Amino acid sequence: MFTFLVILHVFVTIAMILIVLIQTGRGSEIGAAFGGGASQTLFGSAGTSGFMTRLTTIAAVIFMLTSLSLAYLYSHREYVVKTVPHSEKVEEKPQEGRGQ
Repeated sequence: MFTFLVILHVFVTIAMILIVLIQTGRGSEIGAAFGGGASQTLFGSAGTSGFMTRLTTIAAVIFMLTSLSLAYLYSHREYVVKTVPHSEKVEEKPQEGRGQ
């Protein structure tokens, strides 16, 4: 579940960045007077403002929920420390017959 939340969080983060970059600024209405009104035919007469605002809100809510869930899961994670059994030290005996 932890891995699923991380993947979802990354996906929503990238989606939210793209959604914000696609949106037009508040002062761009003057640009529509010079031929930028093509978005009205694609997204209806209201333009993209309602759709994009709703999409941004949904992405932000999912982002906050995954952030809080990941923070909770990470803080309550149980860490298991594996102990390595100590190996007995074997003293090496000098080899007889080699150069002595």
